[in-house]
Amino acid sequence: MDTNSESAETGLPLAGITVVSLEHAVAAPIASRHLADLGARVIKVERIGEGDFARNYDTAVYGLASHFVWLNRGKESICVDLKASEGLAAVKALVAEADVFIQNSAPGAAERLGLGADDLRADHPELVAVNMSGYGTSGPFVDRKAYDMLVQAETGLISITGTPETATKTGIPTSDIAAGMYALTAIQAALFRRERTGVGAVVDIAMFDATVEWLGHPMYMQMYQDVQIKRMGLSHASIAPYDAYPTRDGQILIGVQNDRGWRTLVTEVFERPDLADHPRFATNVLRVVNRAEVDRLVGELTSTFATGELDDRLAKAGVPAAQLGNMNDLITHPQLEARDRWREVQTEAGPIRAVLPPMTFRDVEMRMGPVPALGEQTDVVLAELGLTAEQVAGLRTAGIVQ
Repeated sequence: MDTNSESAETGLPLAGITVVSLEHAVAAPIASRHLADLGARVIKVERIGEGDFARNYDTAVYGLASHFVWLNRGKESICVDLKASEGLAAVKALVAEADVFIQNSAPGAAERLGLGADDLRADHPELVAVNMSGYGTSGPFVDRKAYDMLVQAETGLISITGTPETATKTGIPTSDIAAGMYALTAIQAALFRRERTGVGAVVDIAMFDATVEWLGHPMYMQMYQDVQIKRMGLSHASIAPYDAYPTRDGQILIGVQNDRGWRTLVTEVFERPDLADHPRFATNVLRVVNRAEVDRLVGELTSTFATGELDDRLAKAGVPAAQLGNMNDLITHPQLEARDRWREVQTEAGPIRAVLPPMTFRDVEMRMGPVPALGEQTDVVLAELGLTAEQVAGLRTAGIVQ
């Protein structure tokens, strides 16, 4: 098979690595997309007809789904029926020559197809096999549905997110993304170890476990202080002032992390040095105890400024602050423009804008390949496995490939 010579020539970190991913939705696709950005060849195995069901979440991007174009650039799509022996054989042949196999099928589904990690590595011990699931490989929740919102609820993430009146899930699929990032890290670590030992790995990543890891602070507060962290909207249970405060024409978020920051805020920004050593406000502990009074006082002072003016004053003084942007503000954000972070990515519907990956190497730019149409590379990949055009046409007629 092609060993990604184009990537090798560009010096991308994962040039020459081949990944086969039986994936859908968010968790596995975000991991494999970053592998593609880093230079790996990623072959995405999709269902006949529907493909990855994330293709149909919406039609926001020139008729294509926003989740799909976000998570699947730089991959090759093959569409096969894994219930047909010929289709399954083709995928097994791909995996036999791959470095990494990722799957986030329903629990037990990959094993029933003969695509379980033990079966695949029996004759291919160099393989890094990654199983992604909702709740892991054992335990009472092993067979439960594990959509992002459900995992956020089960782990208690929702209990600390929102306002005092209303618990909410996060605005992005946090549990999916957390699992994907740990899969990405584990794959790279396994490949690095393989360079030294020649042996691959089996890696199990659970959305539940990834989310629990991110809940360390509130979890330890509960275990050792018997304190359930309160939902506080934009505020913070342990810091004050830390919230959105009114201005003459809007709001601004201020987050003072320590007593030095408080002194700077009241003396340099608000020009109220009398508040620096006030007996109810001088330390963060006192400010948290007197939070209502602190918030009222800070709000009265911020409301005398226009948002832009106050933002400038806070920045010059070094006080942590931010304007409360929306998605349109993000798209037009001067930080992205000044750092040349926008690129063009090709799709079947035409070129779209995308932001460079966060991994910024000084010597090489990450690859941002096209978003594949469903089954776009089926013929090419099957030809690499040795099938003739006539054999592929026969499989397509039989409905085994698309």
